[in-house]
Amino acid sequence: MPVNIFAQKPETIQASLIGKFPDYRYKQFADWFYKKMVFDPREATNLPKDFVEYLMNHFSWHLPEIDCSLTAEDQTTKYRLRLEDGSLVEMVLIPSANKRTLCVSSQVGCARACSFCATGTLGLKRSLHTHEIVGQIMLATSLSTEPRLSNLVFMGMGEPLDNLDSVLESLMIIQSPQGLAFSPRRTTVSTSGIPQGIIRLADSGVKTKLAVSLNSAIDEKRERLMPVNRLFPLSELKEALRYYLNKSSFRVTFEYIMIPEVNMGDEDITALKRFAGDLSCKINFIPYNTVPNLPFRSPSEIEIDTFLAKAQSLNQAVTLRRSRGAEVCGACGQLAGLKGDNNT
Repeated sequence: MPVNIFAQKPETIQASLIGKFPDYRYKQFADWFYKKMVFDPREATNLPKDFVEYLMNHFSWHLPEIDCSLTAEDQTTKYRLRLEDGSLVEMVLIPSANKRTLCVSSQVGCARACSFCATGTLGLKRSLHTHEIVGQIMLATSLSTEPRLSNLVFMGMGEPLDNLDSVLESLMIIQSPQGLAFSPRRTTVSTSGIPQGIIRLADSGVKTKLAVSLNSAIDEKRERLMPVNRLFPLSELKEALRYYLNKSSFRVTFEYIMIPEVNMGDEDITALKRFAGDLSCKINFIPYNTVPNLPFRSPSEIEIDTFLAKAQSLNQAVTLRRSRGAEVCGACGQLAGLKGDNNT
């Protein structure tokens, strides 16, 4: 079976051409593939027939297909993608004035079952292959006009550290200077807190930012929100983060979804100080987006302001991050199977 082109490092593709075609053919190919986002060699007008035939026969060119999409008022667009085996995953493209961010999935569903997360209700179907992750990124890049795709966050469906081999391979492919040349400063891997995965990421040599979905610095509360904490309590998570910080030039980002009557009290701020006070980190506070059939509500503006005022006593940089695309269920904790036919 031909190998999928989207799972190949640019250097590997180039090496496969040595002795078969002139060196400049790879440069022509790379211009069409990585810059013009043309994913059918037959559409590359300056490539000779024998070279096109080689590319078509030697590689598979299957990309995730857009099954349907929904666009919010802020132009955030959530795409449901159909994979080659019929599995469905989602990606979210988030535009702003000077950047365009892609929220990419790493698994079909998720095994971690966070109680506030829509994807957690689906269970885990399978992990994505490297070409299915890179395929999302290439597809989103082709959909982006100006600005082009600038930032990448593994915050979509799935736990990236449960599929770390494919995530690392994907990062190496997109960061290659001969390909998309994505800067490590513009990539973020988000985790629910898997210590072994964090240590493996630190040891891999692949550079990327790390975000941790924290949501409480009190073990008992975090266990209720995130079952992963029963396996890996905060003390183990913190040791792994220390290890990562010793090997990385990037500080850690903590994502803290604010849920009224759950994690927005004085004791929660005190626990955050104790847990994060000696770590190189920043904390993003994110208002919870209500998910149908889950027992939580979004905070009011008064509740948000009150909690953020208390958070000013923290030593770290603190930001309020408004989720994008809430009305199309593309915001934090809302990714799940889109319903209906091909809506655009």
